[in-house]
Amino acid sequence: MFFTLLLVTFGISIAVCFGVVRIFDAPITAIFKRIIQDEISNAWVKYIKFAAYVVGVSGGVRIYNLERYISARHKDQEILVLNADRWTLEVYRTVIETLQAIAWMYLIVFIFALIAYVIVRGFELKKSGKNETD
Repeated sequence: MFFTLLLVTFGISIAVCFGVVRIFDAPITAIFKRIIQDEISNAWVKYIKFAAYVVGVSGGVRIYNLERYISARHKDQEILVLNADRWTLEVYRTVIETLQAIAWMYLIVFIFALIAYVIVRGFELKKSGKNETD
């Protein structure tokens, strides 16, 4: 039963990651094409997608929490039983924690992208100001 739970949470986490990456694909691509005006922007977009999967799965499939179903944490505790209520709770936790992990990652990416955009925009304005005076 534990292995089934592990596979189900992994599958759900991958599915959630897939949906989030698809939703943010166009904005991420547009941002990186604007900031990095070169072919390398495609490589950065692929890396961000890969990172979203890694962060999402590692956030959604919490091995240390699932260990409660195969061994007791303390000597006097019993091993938790996987019943329908616990399955529902674990599936819900997987979805929420996958989304939470990806949201934090994207927040950090967007903060750095905003900083990079301001820098790029500043150089563009400075360059256009020099061209007007020439």
